[in-house]
Amino acid sequence: MKKFIFTLIILFYAFTAEAQWENEYNLTGGSSFPSLSRGCMAANGNYINVVWSDSRDGNSEIYYKRSTDSGQNWGADTRLTNDPDLSGSPTVTALGTFVHITWVDFRNGNPEIYYKHSTDYGANWEAVQRLTNDAAASLFPVISASGNDLHIAWVDERNGNKEIYYKLSTNKGVSWGADFRLTQDPLVSDNVSIVSSGSFVHTAWEDTRDGNYEIYYKRSTNGGTSWDAVSRLTNSTETSQYASISVTGTVVHIVWVEQLGSNSEIYYIRSVNNGVNWDASIRLTNNSAISEFPAVFSAGLYIHAVWDDFRDGNQEIYYKRSTDGGATWSNSVTRLTNDPEDSKVPSVCVTGSALHVVWSDKRLGSPELFYRRNSTGNPVGITGTTSEIPSNYSLSQNYPNPFNPVTNINFSLPKTGNVTLKVIDISGRVVSELFNGSLSAGAYNYDFDASQLASGIYFYKLEANDFNQTKKMVLVK
Repeated sequence: MKKFIFTLIILFYAFTAEAQWENEYNLTGGSSFPSLSRGCMAANGNYINVVWSDSRDGNSEIYYKRSTDSGQNWGADTRLTNDPDLSGSPTVTALGTFVHITWVDFRNGNPEIYYKHSTDYGANWEAVQRLTNDAAASLFPVISASGNDLHIAWVDERNGNKEIYYKLSTNKGVSWGADFRLTQDPLVSDNVSIVSSGSFVHTAWEDTRDGNYEIYYKRSTNGGTSWDAVSRLTNSTETSQYASISVTGTVVHIVWVEQLGSNSEIYYIRSVNNGVNWDASIRLTNNSAISEFPAVFSAGLYIHAVWDDFRDGNQEIYYKRSTDGGATWSNSVTRLTNDPEDSKVPSVCVTGSALHVVWSDKRLGSPELFYRRNSTGNPVGITGTTSEIPSNYSLSQNYPNPFNPVTNINFSLPKTGNVTLKVIDISGRVVSELFNGSLSAGAYNYDFDASQLASGIYFYKLEANDFNQTKKMVLVK
């Protein structure tokens, strides 16, 4: 009986967490003309970082905005570029105290890839760096961080057609290696997505080498020094485009758009062994209208997908999740917007138990940047381990320790109450709030994924009712 009740409590929490979306918030305040690219939002600990291109000052510039408290409050807009030509297609990643941004810039006559970073959570910014220098267009950069390494991929036309290129920094963006060509396709390679975890770097893109657009995948197992052969992930008679990729531990997740006659649908595929083998694809949408521009974010066993969809007559933002690492997906789809104008190009990320979505929205006439969060939408990693009620509070030593990048944290609660589980760096900053919410009495396990943190000494702290305990753990990448 106890086990049954305990299971019901866990299921009830998981069910209600999906529904608790807060009100929408206009991030750009009605005075700008923002344009979003996929990958415009990244989180680290309780910090959320958003970038976009904005023409409020007469031409397109790169702007930045952050929240330091997991989306409850937002700071002022910060203009990161100042040149007389266009700057656009920004993407962002964050790791430790560093925030890294890359974008396309026309200041030297043709579109090139530029880069800028902050070393203090986005409070101040270093000088701009130009990363490409060729006579053709360099477009649509994406960026990912792991340890001291930064990985950038983009679309480049220097070979006469569109190819995917890559660049590596091994010192957090201070200096960069040579450009490396990832594709060899006589036609078009486009819309690349990139993610890294430890020494693994994963990329996905669309490619016409086999006659129509298909989704292709390529990985590095040594931090971008060398790359494995290309793998084709789709085999459709029509178009497969706009891949978005995420990783947790050894599990790689990809979503994309599949053309099915007059409509298009969102599909998903995963690999549980770092891209060696791939499961069968799963269709996430099923409607007679167009679904497009998906984005995916994985956090432990919770996989979050967002996209824009015309099923209700105009473009709206929709959401769906998996709670078992992508093996199955919820039957329900959550509509996040409801306005008479277009809402499109969403981006998604997680801070602890909170889920965050940002998108471009035209309800005020010109495009604005809108944001919405679910404070309990990501109860990641929390599982009950026994049907018995513990007699005491306890916080066990994580295992394994040292670890890379996943470790298990076990704790016990003799009574129901609000629980906070957080990770703190050696300077005392909270780098990740793993859980903040109510839990019933019981024993729990948390699978902590530290893929987005740098190597070092960290502390994890449990607060529950009048109990407070901290233990040390070591991340080695």
